Amino acid sequence: MTPRAITFELNGEPVTTLAEPLEPLQAVVHDRLGLTGTKAGCRQGSCGSCTVQVDGEPVLSCLVPIEHVEGRSVRTIEGLTPEGGELSPLQAAFHEGFATQCGFCSPGMITAASALLERNPNPSREEIIEALSNNVCRCTGIEPIIQAVQDAAARMRALEEAAA
Repeated sequence: MTPRAITFELNGEPVTTLAEPLEPLQAVVHDRLGLTGTKAGCRQGSCGSCTVQVDGEPVLSCLVPIEHVEGRSVRTIEGLTPEGGELSPLQAAFHEGFATQCGFCSPGMITAASALLERNPNPSREEIIEALSNNVCRCTGIEPIIQAVQDAAARMRALEEAAA
């Protein structure tokens, strides 16, 4: 196939890149655009390390052809970090709660959890498990990750209440 220009929004900024139409979004974001937080794990949609948000919904970017994001909004783990480099409440909860070990799955986990918390600021344990069901962690185990999402939700609600 002939490469063509694909235009989309990446972490709030317009991007145009030349790509093969069926090239995976993960490969374009990681290899061509240099956002290395979007990992290539299994490349089969089984591990979730490549999770990004497309129009606010978590997707497995290794399974999404780049042409499917034409004109859409893509957010990666880099796009979830506040300006100034400090950690978001979700990132801080993962760090402080020891919800990472090797860190390979963390960007995908945090990206999926962020989408959940944007839709539902007070998710149940079951909703958290469901939201993270496409993501696999082989080091930490799910319990510290669930706790980190619960802690982040509480922090985010407290920040909203303080601002009101």
